[in-house]
Amino acid sequence: MPYEDTATGRVYFSNVGRTLEGEDEIIILSVGVDIGSSTSHLVFSRIVLERMDSRYVVTQRETFYQSDILLTPYNDKEEIDAEKLGAFINQQYKDANVDPAEIDTGALILTGVAVRRRNARKIGELFAAQAGKLVAVSAGDNLETVMAAFGSGAAARSVRDNSTVMNVDIGGGTSKISVCADGKVIALTAIDVGARLICVDANGKINRIEEAGRRFGAALGLNLKLGDAFPPETARKVVVLMADRLFDAMKGGSPSEGGNLLRLDPLAYRGKVDEVTFSGGVSEFIYGREKKSFGDLGPMLAEEIRKRVEPWCSRIETPDQGIRATVVGASQYTTQVSGSTIFIAPLETVPLRNIPVIAPNLPLEETIDTKAVAAAVSTALKQLDLAKGDSPVAIFVPWKGSATFQRLDAFCRGAVEGLKPVLDRGHPIVLAGDGDVGGLLGIHLREEMKVPSAVVSIDGLELKDFDFIDIGGMMESSGAVAVVIKSLVFPTTAGLGKDWSAEQVVQDQNATVS
Repeated sequence: MPYEDTATGRVYFSNVGRTLEGEDEIIILSVGVDIGSSTSHLVFSRIVLERMDSRYVVTQRETFYQSDILLTPYNDKEEIDAEKLGAFINQQYKDANVDPAEIDTGALILTGVAVRRRNARKIGELFAAQAGKLVAVSAGDNLETVMAAFGSGAAARSVRDNSTVMNVDIGGGTSKISVCADGKVIALTAIDVGARLICVDANGKINRIEEAGRRFGAALGLNLKLGDAFPPETARKVVVLMADRLFDAMKGGSPSEGGNLLRLDPLAYRGKVDEVTFSGGVSEFIYGREKKSFGDLGPMLAEEIRKRVEPWCSRIETPDQGIRATVVGASQYTTQVSGSTIFIAPLETVPLRNIPVIAPNLPLEETIDTKAVAAAVSTALKQLDLAKGDSPVAIFVPWKGSATFQRLDAFCRGAVEGLKPVLDRGHPIVLAGDGDVGGLLGIHLREEMKVPSAVVSIDGLELKDFDFIDIGGMMESSGAVAVVIKSLVFPTTAGLGKDWSAEQVVQDQNATVS
């Protein structure tokens, strides 16, 4: 229930039935859930939001409970065991003294091999009761690599140290390699190397093996199968080969073992790397924070990787986050009201919910190059795993310069070309800018270009990559729309002059600001 602090005159509440209208300060509970091929864990946070002009900003946040880290359970069909995982999650809610009904918002992130399991949908069903509050993110290789770069603090470190930082996130099924400079990920790749590609039971017999594990074995003349003995000397040979191939990928190579091991294009960066950081489960062994064996290749793999990297880069730095690099810290959400120079057609296109934002490096020089705009949009879609067009996407447009016909036309044609996989799926064109040209862009798309897609073009907003937005219906009083912004970002990037968090925050679709 709301209550008023007589000392400050502020209104506080944490009632799930609330709206944002008229409130000065609100308190929400958030949960971040990371289910990976190797480990699964939860983070509970308490966030205080305070009204600032037409938006809310985070003024205080507290991570009040970090769960145990569970080895992701599998059944005899090599599927994630949803029953055991559900029991773990329920116990963590109890240990955190949180009733699931009290959760206001949060994010469910499926990463690594977990995304590709046949029963991944069942995992989402564990949170069905909170489906209206949580945003589910299946992080493909591109997005997971970028998330690890920010979550580990590598992006922020590149600013603080004025250096080029490589982060290597080594999980159970895959390893993600990113190169960061000036607070940005400038190159990335991913490879099938991980600690739990082959696992053994207490008797040293294989009880789990992924396809990539079989391929590494085959390269050594081994036909590895479930139930086979896997002595330490054999494991060492496999791990040496894995570490060699990972190091090849770090240097920009295209390693293969009976097929390409890379899950993305080879690392494009060929310059000097000033610092290397490691994140993911294997990083706990690399930095000596974990000594216990979990029946996998983690300890050996960490040892072999360190052997190769130390002579190559003398500065191996400790990350801000290791195993919790993808879901850490508290949540941030803000609410903004768009400018009134907007265009929406047809009007029933809104409201829209949970639209991922891309902030491409748009070439908005005085003469705009259509093909360069298309390439920038396409690159941004690819990096955030949105290139298949499965969902609508909002392009953040930081418009600069005049709004002549020629510039509007060149930009709009480039945006449509870059968004082709999205538009081909019947999704609307969504543009969100920080200037006052939203209406002009929308009119040009619909009236001049006659695009068949629905058009939502709004302005007066501040957005970035990793934001998701809800766009409300048109407000008759102002001709504007309410936009709720949910950020999937990280606290360790404060060095970028931003305050990031690791969970997406979801608010009621009807939230408005007067």
